[in-house]
Amino acid sequence: MDNPPKEEALELSQEYPDGQQGFFDKSSTIRILILILLGLGIWAVIHFQEVRQERLELGSLATRYIIANRDYTFTDEQATQVERQTAIRDLGKIYRISPQQIDEEIPEIEGVLLKEGSESSRDSSVIKSGIAQFGLLLASLRFTDPRTYKALEAEHLGSPLTFSWSLINPKEPQILPQSVWRPVESQAFGELSLDPMEARHITDSFTATHWILDEDPLLADKLQQSVMAAIPPTIAYVTAGSRIIGKGDLVTAHQIESLQALNRAVAADRHLFNAKTFLGSFLIASLFLTVLIVYLRHSHRVIFLSNRRLFLLTVILLLTMGLAKATEYLLLSSRANLIEVVAFPLFTPFAAILVCSLLNVRLAIFLSALLTVILTISLAVNESSFLVINLLAALVAVFSTRNLRRRKEVFIVCAKAYLTCAIVVLAFHLYGNSLFSLSFVSDLVSTFLFMLVTAILVVGLLPLLESSFVIITDVTLMEFMDPTHPLLRRLSIEAPGTYQHSIVVGNLAEAAALAIGANGLFCRAATLYHDVGKLINPQYFTENQQPGVDVHQLLTPLESARAVMAHVSEGVAIARKHGIPEPIIDIIKEHHGTTLVYFFYHKQVMMIGKEGGVVNERDFRYGGPKPRKKESVIIMIADTVEAASRSLDEFTEAHVAALVERLVNLKAEDGQFAESELTFKELGIVKRSLIKSLTIAGHTRIKYPTQRPLSPPPVSGDAPLNSEPHLPPEYG
Repeated sequence: MDNPPKEEALELSQEYPDGQQGFFDKSSTIRILILILLGLGIWAVIHFQEVRQERLELGSLATRYIIANRDYTFTDEQATQVERQTAIRDLGKIYRISPQQIDEEIPEIEGVLLKEGSESSRDSSVIKSGIAQFGLLLASLRFTDPRTYKALEAEHLGSPLTFSWSLINPKEPQILPQSVWRPVESQAFGELSLDPMEARHITDSFTATHWILDEDPLLADKLQQSVMAAIPPTIAYVTAGSRIIGKGDLVTAHQIESLQALNRAVAADRHLFNAKTFLGSFLIASLFLTVLIVYLRHSHRVIFLSNRRLFLLTVILLLTMGLAKATEYLLLSSRANLIEVVAFPLFTPFAAILVCSLLNVRLAIFLSALLTVILTISLAVNESSFLVINLLAALVAVFSTRNLRRRKEVFIVCAKAYLTCAIVVLAFHLYGNSLFSLSFVSDLVSTFLFMLVTAILVVGLLPLLESSFVIITDVTLMEFMDPTHPLLRRLSIEAPGTYQHSIVVGNLAEAAALAIGANGLFCRAATLYHDVGKLINPQYFTENQQPGVDVHQLLTPLESARAVMAHVSEGVAIARKHGIPEPIIDIIKEHHGTTLVYFFYHKQVMMIGKEGGVVNERDFRYGGPKPRKKESVIIMIADTVEAASRSLDEFTEAHVAALVERLVNLKAEDGQFAESELTFKELGIVKRSLIKSLTIAGHTRIKYPTQRPLSPPPVSGDAPLNSEPHLPPEYG
């Protein structure tokens, strides 16, 4: 069975425990600020919209002509790279003395010189220092051709030990020119107290050696990078009407750069900070906001006048638009060209499911259409496919969410929406003759991922939004109706009579609520908790007493009345301790209203009357408040009628009808319905529903005769041995 409209159910969700509308909820100033916030959000999404850009994939074949529609310039990286490669093409190799050979030659030269030195008693330590210093300077020597030498000097990468030398055969061991040894000798022996003859011996030892030259790749690469960096980028100029690429052409890096520059030029021409652009976006956003306000005022006045619910609606819309813009940015900025892969992005179903679950179905349908139009004109998407798939998926999600009872069913809702999306994708590809293409598969996969993320976000956000905005959804109600809930488990064990009474009253209240279009599920869930206060002293209540045991015989009527009435305040305390929502706590407070505990009041009157005293009626009345919502009135009547119906001697429809009529009239005369929203017509429907439900629940059953052991029937051809009399199925 479909759920009834939820506007009445929403009215149960109050900001404060006493049910009164708080300042935040009813302030006109806050309402205006919320609407301004929503309007700014719509304006921002419309104004700061991205331009859907043409994209090309390197190495692919272009599927259409692309012509420049304006003049623009761009940095031609390909031409720049050609110039830079040309600049380094004439650079030669740079050589150095093999470090391995230096390490091998120094010990040999040192041994020879020290052996000679022992004969002339020269200082060996000074000689060793000179040889070592000479070796270090040899490792710093660099040789290259004159052109490369000039480039090193120009880039300030040369040194005094870099020499211009045109080598004929660098692979052969070389005798270094005399011009190399003079700066080496001056630097090596400048600070050493070497005799000139000793210095000459060391130098001659090195100059006589044939040195092997190795290439120096690090210095050569550093020189190339420095030369290329000095070449300025090449600027390409493109005029309007020029062809960027032709159909069937192989896409090159140059064409991709040119197209990207065109896209940047188009984006820059949007003039986002121009006054006229601002005004245009403002007017469009104002129209959308006005349509939404008019619709809320005429069709959902309860939501419009409740700032809390209006703010909830604003949060959902802003969150959806923010997710859409963030996804658009990621797709457009991706180097993997994801905007071409994701042809059917889905955003509206996310908002549709949240609005349908937290507010109501009709509003969700309207917002699905409005939000789809806003996003269609705001996002860089294919307008026709985006509008069709988002609107259809959102509507399917709304109709599926109406029956949502468990949070995991959100995935089922999204699965149904995905099937709709798959059909839409199939239809578009059939129309475009691209069914057997990779894009068809990618569209199916991308829509599946969007719906999966939608389901995960909804499941995660629903509890947060419910608690933040004090909204009770059907999912929450089903969770509180779980018999394993700690409070219900306690009630079934410690006060089983009260628990059974609550179940019966819940069934009666649900049927009556559905009959007038109220929230039957809320009635059934709230009724399970309406008497939890009886857990404190369950033996004070008839349904939990053992036969022949009545604790009230030990109490005065006033004490008994106070003990009975205390179950309301104690129920509120227990419910708050266990995190029961405030709307259900309101039912606990209101299900007796300010009614009179007549049994003990009458008993007190009889006692005091004999003594000539006066009984204060206030001492025997519940503290209230009186029921305000339709669901509260229904639960009050169902609670009273169910308890009283147990005392009927004859359980016929006439007797039940008379009982219901009498009890409802007593409540009305006592003023218990004075603050309620229930109309006389609805009250009549509620009474008829209760009469019908009670009559069916209390129907009499056939009295079976006492069974005695039956003697075996005589054996005959028509009756088998040990056969039993056949009973009609209705008596079974």
